[in-house]
Amino acid sequence: MVVGMLALVAEPALAKECKGTGVSHPNYAKVNGNKLVLNGMGIREATAFNVNVYVAALYLPEKTKSASKVINDDVDKKLVLHFVRDVDRSDIVEAWTDSFKKNGAISSQKAGLIKLNGWMRDMKEGDKMVYTYVPGEGVTILVKGVNKGTIEGADFMKAFFKIWFADPPNQGLKDGLLGKIPCED
Repeated sequence: MVVGMLALVAEPALAKECKGTGVSHPNYAKVNGNKLVLNGMGIREATAFNVNVYVAALYLPEKTKSASKVINDDVDKKLVLHFVRDVDRSDIVEAWTDSFKKNGAISSQKAGLIKLNGWMRDMKEGDKMVYTYVPGEGVTILVKGVNKGTIEGADFMKAFFKIWFADPPNQGLKDGLLGKIPCED
């Protein structure tokens, strides 16, 4: 009985690595007291030269390969962006704004986008951004470990997650986050 209890308490802190990047993410994350599983990881590539920008990890209550479920399910979820190169704040703001425009949310989510862009900072290699959604609360944003605040509403969450799961910046990133392909450089 003691061994069984220890097994419950001492769950291994396993992690998965995105091959070729040196970036690992744990298999589980806690959000709002709930255990989420690592759904998948992917690499954001930019420019015609496929420059690696960040390794993203998606955590959900249960694994799914459905982009629609990731966008629309009103459940705890967490997205971690681990930067593998330096990125200027202006480039991040431009990317968020372009993504909201592309997905038709620029008007309806303007106030949230203004907040989000205001919280952005220059990111250095190794820095992280963490986006955590809790139903009834909204998306809480951490930049370099600093809690910047929460943008309320499921509508903002849906618009935000469309960045990766509706018309993504690159298909490999989307497929990796959905666990359809392994995360590799």
